[in-house]
Formats: sequence, structure tokens, C-alpha cells
Amino acid sequence: MYLRKILYVILPFMLTISCAQQSENSITIEQLNNEITSDSNLVILDVRTPAELTGSLGKIEGVINIPIQDLESRIDELEKYKDRNIAVICRTGRRSAIGTDILIKKGFKARNVLGGMTEFRQSEKGK
Repeated sequence: MYLRKILYVILPFMLTISCAQQSENSITIEQLNNEITSDSNLVILDVRTPAELTGSLGKIEGVINIPIQDLESRIDELEKYKDRNIAVICRTGRRSAIGTDILIKKGFKARNVLGGMTEFRQSEKGK
């Protein structure tokens, strides 16, 4: 009984913190599309495999591709972009969330693209 009361108090607090961190370090597809047109210094990092970039979802023109499994060992390739905003994208947003965390811990200004390429392609159909 006591444990249940604690969970009712702590769980909402933990969820609030988790959601706040996610929104602070992430952007929607709509925000990404706006930044693509308004921020000429925006860097888009695609953390999918090279094969995925040639698959049905394709890639966004001008992306830098470093697969998530190689990101930590190849982080030096991004050093010249440390002062720029980096949008990290993958297929659905799961791998890019991991990539965003890696970059932030290394001092980069990175944000995860929610919904990934799947939502990006869906947004193009609505235009």
C-alpha cells in the first residue's frame, strides 16, 4: 500500500521530466521543414545505414551519413559543425534519439527529429 502511494507521487513527476527533456532536445517534422528553408547553416545527420539511404524512404539532400553504430568512433568528422544546429534523423526517431544523446554529451547542439524519415516522407505527401 505504501509503495503504491509513492508510485502515484513519483511516477507523474518522472514522466514530466522525461517529456520535457525529449521536447527540449527534439524537433517535429514541421519544425525541421521550417529550419531547412530558414537556416542555411543547419546540419542534418542521418544515422541510418548507407543501404537505407538508397531504400524506399531515400534521403534528404545534403545530409551527412554516419550510421549510429559508427557515430562515437567517427564523431571527429562532425567537429567542424560543433557551433551549428544539428538535426539527427533515422527511419522512425529511435536511433536518432540515441545519436542526439551522444552528440549532446560531446558538446554539440543536436536535436532528434521526431518521427524520422517515415514522417518526413508523409509530410511531403500532404503538400
